[in-house]
Amino acid sequence: QVQLVESGGGLVQAGGSLRLSCAASGNINRLNIMGWYRQAPGKQRELVASITSASSTYYANSVKGRFTISRDNAKNTVYLQMNSLKPEDTAVYYCNQKSPLTDSNYWGQGTQITITS
Repeated sequence: QVQLVESGGGLVQAGGSLRLSCAASGNINRLNIMGWYRQAPGKQRELVASITSASSTYYANSVKGRFTISRDNAKNTVYLQMNSLKPEDTAVYYCNQKSPLTDSNYWGQGTQITITS
């Protein structure tokens, strides 16, 4: 069992920045993929960015160049630095951890990000 606790959500003006954190605890497999998803009202949840335990990254085209995902393996924590925020970034952001070796998949509770114009 893995628990994911997110923090750093809030309300900011367009053009501003936020940094999200997600701390994992519990029975964590060393080899895993952590990612940030987001879901806006009336829309399906989408992958924003992901990072492997070897720090290989993926970004959705909509956030590429603005967001940076990183992780601290010693702290079992993943971060999402969000710069140049746009109103269309408004969503609930969810932390996710996948461990293919154990076929596990865990989700955080979600944190609200609201960007005003």
